[in-house]
Amino acid sequence: MNKKELYQQKKQSQLNEWKAELEKLKAKASGASADTQLELNKQIKELQGKLDEGKTKLAEISDANEEAWESLKKGSESAWDSIKSTFDDVATKFKK
Repeated sequence: MNKKELYQQKKQSQLNEWKAELEKLKAKASGASADTQLELNKQIKELQGKLDEGKTKLAEISDANEEAWESLKKGSESAWDSIKSTFDDVATKFKK
């Protein structure tokens, strides 16, 4: 496996973890009070958008040739940092 494939595999694994966390939030929202449900649904929508952004970046890397993927990697790292930050913020808010 080359560097690009390993990178894609690692990022796909992280996306899968975040998707599982998102599903947990959805389950939590369905059993929450109305106010909490509204806030959770807002956060879920934001997280889903971030996951979609991550999938898009991963697809761009997948489609890129060997020379281009390294530059795309830098942009995807920024997206990954943003996704992670959003997930961390939401997790902190709703562990209370």
